[in-house]
Amino acid sequence: MRQMPPAHPFDDDRLREECGIYGVTGPAHAAQFVALGLHALQHRGQEAGGIVSHDPASGFHSARRFGYVRDNFTSAEVMDTLPGPLAIGHVRYSTAGSKGHTAIRDVQPFFGEFSMGGCAIAHNGNLTNARAIRRELIERGSIFQSSSDTECIIHLMARSIQKSIAERIKDALRRVEGAFSIVAMTRTKLIGVRDPLGVRPLVLGRLGEGGFVLSSETCALDIVGAQFLREVEPGEMVVIEGGRIESTRPFAPTAPRTCIFEHVYFSRPDSILGGRSVYETRRRIGVELAREAPVSADLVCPVPDSGTPAAIGYAQESGIPFAMGIVRNQYVGRTFIEPTEQIRNMGVRLKLNVNRALLRGKRVVLVDDSVVRGTTSRKIREMVMEAGAAEVHFRIASPPTAWPCFYGVDTPDRDKLIAATMTEDEIRAFIGVDSLAFISLDGLYRAAGEAGGRDPARPAYCDACFSGDYPVAPSDRISEGFEVRAAE
Repeated sequence: MRQMPPAHPFDDDRLREECGIYGVTGPAHAAQFVALGLHALQHRGQEAGGIVSHDPASGFHSARRFGYVRDNFTSAEVMDTLPGPLAIGHVRYSTAGSKGHTAIRDVQPFFGEFSMGGCAIAHNGNLTNARAIRRELIERGSIFQSSSDTECIIHLMARSIQKSIAERIKDALRRVEGAFSIVAMTRTKLIGVRDPLGVRPLVLGRLGEGGFVLSSETCALDIVGAQFLREVEPGEMVVIEGGRIESTRPFAPTAPRTCIFEHVYFSRPDSILGGRSVYETRRRIGVELAREAPVSADLVCPVPDSGTPAAIGYAQESGIPFAMGIVRNQYVGRTFIEPTEQIRNMGVRLKLNVNRALLRGKRVVLVDDSVVRGTTSRKIREMVMEAGAAEVHFRIASPPTAWPCFYGVDTPDRDKLIAATMTEDEIRAFIGVDSLAFISLDGLYRAAGEAGGRDPARPAYCDACFSGDYPVAPSDRISEGFEVRAAE
């Protein structure tokens, strides 16, 4: 069994979305479309991927692999083992399973055989009461095969007395808490579900005559030529069969709280989220930053690639010229080489390089999406100063990340988050920059379309990583002693 090598040091100081999901029904070789969709969602998970398909003549088929989609799901040797007009797929980083030590049994989609037939399921998000449910199920005789919280859903389905797979999925999901966007399939149905808050995204597209696609993002519809129809709404289940879509609402209605960090970093800039262009929202973040935290400088430079739209917005609003003062090496990935200690110490230099001729003698505004531990920001500042910059000013396209996420994002423990242990001025001193400013939470909301900023009585988004306001109590972590911020 081949394990992925350790994450690159540059990646270790980033928040990471942990899953992308995709499903297709209609075309003769649905798995090939799923592979293309997963390739477009690779940014949401680069550790492993899997596809399950169903062929009326030969039943269910599956393939799970470590590594990139392009390396595993492009050859005829693999794709010919996934026949049929119905398929779902998943790309992942590790979530509730053991991080960095993923076993092939943890790679989704998961499959269960029930009295009414088989069902495969792929999940984006995280269940905040999974440990409690897992203990309960084990005490009642369930035998788990993986370390993933998603397997709880399969076992809850097995214990349901409902007569159809779709109803058993509803039964199971009513028992769990947290965030879930789910794509599932039976022999004839493609099913999509979003949790009542709609924390993680899920969209619906049309593919040719009678075909449909479910995807984490709209950019993965574009790659297969599918027409974007709409988002699967928070708290909605869609069941697609025979070219028809049936929509139900399995959960009690509640005000949605989509993850605002999808707008900041996770989603691809060419996707549409909540009816808004992700690129345009990120550009607007830069505009708000320039208004909130102006500075005299010669150049505005993004930290590639996620800081680029915000840097463009900052430059447009401030009138300071935009420039690519830092260049990313696009060909260094997680599988580059097995790092020696000397290579590891090179840190971000393996992925980023400075444009010395451009930066020498300049006052530079660096725009990045976030500061997590602060170590990468510090190294980038050192690189820019070594290139001869006169001043370095950091502008961050998100508020300080001071609280861990429990809804499907790989966040360090709170004591590892620099904003949880330092003031903004202390962070500035730690990084070593001439000035540092984060966008305000109100400014982020304005950029995301909320003209009045954040309404503390009814926030439009899940912003727990910035505010400590968790819309779903992280039950498992609270039971372990995690202290949730008291309501103000």
